[in-house]
Amino acid sequence: MIKSIPNILTVGNLFLGIVAILLAFQPDYKYVDYAAIMVIIGMLLDGLDGRMARLLNAQSEFGKELDSLSDVITFGVAPAFIMYVAAFQEMGMMAVFIVAIFPICGALRLARFNVQTGGSPGYFVGLPITAAGGVLATLALYNNLFSPVYLSVAMLLLSYLMISKIKYPNFKKVGIPKSAYWIAPILIIVVAVLGFMYPKEFPKIVSIPLFLYALYGMKKGIDHLRKKWRKTKTDEDDKVYHDSSL
Repeated sequence: MIKSIPNILTVGNLFLGIVAILLAFQPDYKYVDYAAIMVIIGMLLDGLDGRMARLLNAQSEFGKELDSLSDVITFGVAPAFIMYVAAFQEMGMMAVFIVAIFPICGALRLARFNVQTGGSPGYFVGLPITAAGGVLATLALYNNLFSPVYLSVAMLLLSYLMISKIKYPNFKKVGIPKSAYWIAPILIIVVAVLGFMYPKEFPKIVSIPLFLYALYGMKKGIDHLRKKWRKTKTDEDDKVYHDSSL
């Protein structure tokens, strides 16, 4: 029974994703805020199930596949629907394409992760779908500040970052004392209570570190391209110099 705790947490994550979709399509717009909160709480469960599996020595291929399938719903489909309801309903068929591309890229990201071997320890290749979904779900709450065009660009950018080769830090590799695992349920309850008490402000506050995480990877990618360009330019200058000396 104890060894099934990680899978129970994963199913809880999936359940929250389904609830988020249902809340997003409620007639009262305030439920969009609650839908975003469901995604945020799902992020907590997603971060906890893998750690609990390692702690209880309950890792399995079944759990790995279940986690990926749950992530596609909670952090791929649900945030895309939240954004559609919040900002894209007037865009017609263009919205269908933009909304569909996000979970598709998320599924591709997870499939690549599941078959990937080796890689850089402590890093993810591409923006994790968990972070991308969290950013998108909370970004939808800013629809009164940004036009659908800007939100569409942001959504497509997040989709690209998931399937890109940009490296993002894997905070799951950071060691956490075993005693902290038993604090996690209390933390989840506190987050849930704060979310329902302050639904308007809470998701927007949570979005700040998620935005910074996504931007961090973009900065690393731009820095890498600059170094590559400088190296290419240096090699070309050296070649010109050697050719002229002949």
